[in-house]
Amino acid sequence: METVIAFIVIFGSLVFFHELGHFLFAKKSGIMVREFAIGFGPKIFYSKKGETLYTIRLLPLGGYVRMAGQDFDTVELQPGYRVGLLLNDKDEVEKIYLNRNVSDPNIMFLETESADLSKKLYIEGYNDSEELVRFPIARNAVILEKGQETLIAPYDRQFESKPLGSRAMTIFAGPLFNFILSFFLFIAIALLIGVPTNEPRINEVVPNSAAASGGMQAGDLVIGINGKKIEKWTAFTDIVQKNPGKELELTVLRNGQQETLRVTPSVIEDSGMEFGQLGVSTEPVYEKSVGKSFVYGAEQTFYWIKRIFELLGQLVTGKFSIDALSGPVGIYKTTETVAQFGIYSLMNFAAILSINLGIMNLLPLPALDGGRLLFFLFEGLRGKPVDKQKEGMVHFVGIMLLMVLMLVVTWNDIQKFFFN
Repeated sequence: METVIAFIVIFGSLVFFHELGHFLFAKKSGIMVREFAIGFGPKIFYSKKGETLYTIRLLPLGGYVRMAGQDFDTVELQPGYRVGLLLNDKDEVEKIYLNRNVSDPNIMFLETESADLSKKLYIEGYNDSEELVRFPIARNAVILEKGQETLIAPYDRQFESKPLGSRAMTIFAGPLFNFILSFFLFIAIALLIGVPTNEPRINEVVPNSAAASGGMQAGDLVIGINGKKIEKWTAFTDIVQKNPGKELELTVLRNGQQETLRVTPSVIEDSGMEFGQLGVSTEPVYEKSVGKSFVYGAEQTFYWIKRIFELLGQLVTGKFSIDALSGPVGIYKTTETVAQFGIYSLMNFAAILSINLGIMNLLPLPALDGGRLLFFLFEGLRGKPVDKQKEGMVHFVGIMLLMVLMLVVTWNDIQKFFFN
């Protein structure tokens, strides 16, 4: 149960902050947000506030912000369609009933001749006396059908009406908020437990390890590798991990004397990838400092952004197997493992996962934020937007391919964690 709660809190928080970025920048740009959703599928909780419906849905596989003017959001009234109209005190249409069986003496029925619910905001048609009449439509008018109300979206409130920069920033804001969340999570960890001094000093050498064979001893302070100056433990481990089976020349300080050692990291295979390992550990000293906590947050965020891009590069070059990718099942199992080490480990895991989510969404693939930003780039270069039907088809195909990829990754996770 603790793992389930941890998974829901972590994954829900990551999705929430991602969608919050889209939501806030859409609002700032004057775009009507119809729905702010966490999850997909049937609604299990919802609340309407203003013009936005806030929902939590059954399947915890992501979320979305539905903005006016996107994904066939607009409603069109075709000629010959019979509707009921309710006027306000300014003789503007405030409600449009699409149900024919509405009974209210204040409702005027009209056989539509023409209508524009977006730009010109009017409706024209024949009343019961077969007179051609025309009414303006209020900007806050609603359409009612089968008990459901839909607020109309004047064109200036729609996503596509906004300048290219505003649209691009609204889409980019989702991944951006994932990076911001990671930054503050790392800061919170540093404020709570302190900033590790990160000194590359060896605390323990595992017997019969590559480090032991190379002559490393507890207390050694690593100051250089292959002539490169080393000041931090992360820099030391990063080089070791990237050089499996390759001899390294280490410069260490031992009892005030400088020593040169030659060590060859052991080759460790994990999920189709190879890493170097020496068999040493450190015991960092923690220092509490508000200023250093912010620096630590920035350093860790930048480090993991760089690290994840390196892993993506290995995926492209074939050094990184698709079997190493994880979906919801893999994330759940990792959460279960990390939870055993306490709340701070979970916070660190959530920060790394948030960066991963932000970067994945920025990949220039259809249906992802990066794919939409790519279309905005084409629009900027061409001076006009790409045909919406063509763009929609590309995104649709992208969604189908992503679903296939998700199924493959999930099946790999199930085999990996339950059948091995």
